[in-house]
Amino acid sequence: MEIPAALKYSEDHQWVRVEGSRVVIGMTEFAVSELGEIVFVELPRVGDPVTGGQPFGSVESVKTVSELYAPVSGKVAAINEALADTPGKVNEAPYGDGWLIAIEYTDASELEKLWSADKYRETYGGTEA
Repeated sequence: MEIPAALKYSEDHQWVRVEGSRVVIGMTEFAVSELGEIVFVELPRVGDPVTGGQPFGSVESVKTVSELYAPVSGKVAAINEALADTPGKVNEAPYGDGWLIAIEYTDASELEKLWSADKYRETYGGTEA
């Protein structure tokens, strides 16, 4: 299982890439492997508010439906529109084309609560990428 060192991680198995005043969010390889094949992704609309620790959408796999939790509060700046037609991108490239949403965050202190790659790796295993 790959754990990119440049990213931050939530306890809800999402990765977070900080890009200035916004973050890009996706599901970790661990989460994707546990869920199996993703067949549907429900995401908020651009401009919708999100609250850290609260659900913002869901993914449906062949096994189950799982809620997605916002790691930070703010406003949705972008969504991965390609997932509407090809949700399997989450399985194929969870750290690349399978990203979920970008959030214009409002509280930088929430970023400090996210895990480093080392802590995520220590907790769930995996290798540095």
